[in-house]
Amino acid sequence: MDFTHLLRPKSFDEIVGQEHLVAKGAPLRTLCEKGALGHSFFYGPAGVGKTSLARVIASVMEMPFYELNATSLKVEELRKIFIQYKNALQKPLIFIDEVHRLSKNQQEVLLPVMENNTALIIGVSTENPFFSLTSAIRSRSMLFELFTISSKSLHVLLEKAILLASLDVDNDAKEYLVSSAGGDARAMLKLLEFASGVNTSVTLSLVQSLRPNALQAGSSEAGVHYDLISALIKSVRGSDADAAIYYLARLIEGGESADFIARRLVILASEDIGNANPQALTLTTSCLTSVKQIGFPEARIILAQAVVYLCASPKSNSAYMAINKALKSVKEGNIQEIPRHITQQNEGYIYPHDFGGYVKQSYMQKPQKFVTLLDVGYEKKMKDWLETLKKNC
Repeated sequence: MDFTHLLRPKSFDEIVGQEHLVAKGAPLRTLCEKGALGHSFFYGPAGVGKTSLARVIASVMEMPFYELNATSLKVEELRKIFIQYKNALQKPLIFIDEVHRLSKNQQEVLLPVMENNTALIIGVSTENPFFSLTSAIRSRSMLFELFTISSKSLHVLLEKAILLASLDVDNDAKEYLVSSAGGDARAMLKLLEFASGVNTSVTLSLVQSLRPNALQAGSSEAGVHYDLISALIKSVRGSDADAAIYYLARLIEGGESADFIARRLVILASEDIGNANPQALTLTTSCLTSVKQIGFPEARIILAQAVVYLCASPKSNSAYMAINKALKSVKEGNIQEIPRHITQQNEGYIYPHDFGGYVKQSYMQKPQKFVTLLDVGYEKKMKDWLETLKKNC
C-alpha cells in the first residue's frame, strides 16, 4: 500500500506540520484563498511536504498542475506549456523540483512569464534556492521555508496510515517509526509500507531489521554540511568535548569525508589554539595524514582523538588576529619601505647571535603593533620570554 500517495493532503487543513504556512490566517494560505499568491520558492529538508503544499495550492487556486525537475527540464518543454496557455483564461502552475539547479538559460525563459504573470511558478529545493537564482527572479518572487516535521505531527500522520491499512503496530514500533525518520514524513511512511508488506502485525524488531539506523540529513546537503561543521568547530572552541564528539559522529554518519573533517581540525588548531598549545597543529597534521591513508571506519578513532585533544587544549587566537590586522593594514595602503639594514644588502645589520640571541634594532620604519600574546598555556611562556629579552636589553 502506497501510504505516501494515499495520505497526500488535498487541502491546507490536511497538511501535517508547517502551521506557519497552512494554518488559518497564515499569510501564504490567505494569499492562496484570495487567488493572489505570487511566484514562490519553498525550501526545507526532504519529506516535509514541499510537493504536497504546491499541489494543495494548485487545487485551492484551481490551476492546472505541471510537475517538472530542473535536472531534466528542457526549455522547449516549458515553451510548449506557455504556448498552450497563451490566450487561455486559466493559467497553469509550473512546479519545478530541485530549482536550485536551474541553468541561466532556463531562468531566462522563466523570467518573461514571471514578469507577465501568464503562469504561476513554484520552485522547491532542499537548499535555499535564492543563492542560485538571478536577482531578476528573486525580485519577482517570495521565499518560504519549511521545517522538519515534529514528532507529534508525525504520530498523527502515522495513526492515520495505521487506521487506513488496518495494521497492528506495537507502541515500540510506532516510536521507532517516528524517531528514526528524522522529521521526514515520507521516510516514516515508506518504512511502514515496507514493514506492512512483510507482516500486518508490525513489531519493533521488524522495522529495525528494515532500517537499522535512524535517518539524518546527509552532510553533503549544503545547509546541513556547513551547520554541522560549524557546530563541531564552535564546540571545540568552547571546550565542550561531548558536544564536539556528537557533531563529529553526525558528520561521519552523514557521509562526510574523513580528510575534509581533518583539514578543518588543522585550521582550527592554528586559528583557535595556536601557540597556547603548539603541539595541537602537529597532532592535527598527523591526523590528516593518517586518515588519508587509513579511511573509515578506523579513521573515526583518529578524528575522535584529535577532537578531544583540541577540546582539552588551552585556546588562543592571537596568531589569527595578528595576521588579519597585518593584512588589513597592507590592504589599506600601509606599504613601508624595508629598512636597508635588513634587506639583502646587509648594510648596518646587527647579527643577534653575536649578542646572545637578541639585540635591539629596528625592523620596520614605522613600528606597528599587530601581535598581542595571551597569558594562556605555552603562549604565556612565549610572552614572558619576549618581555624579558626587551627588559634586559
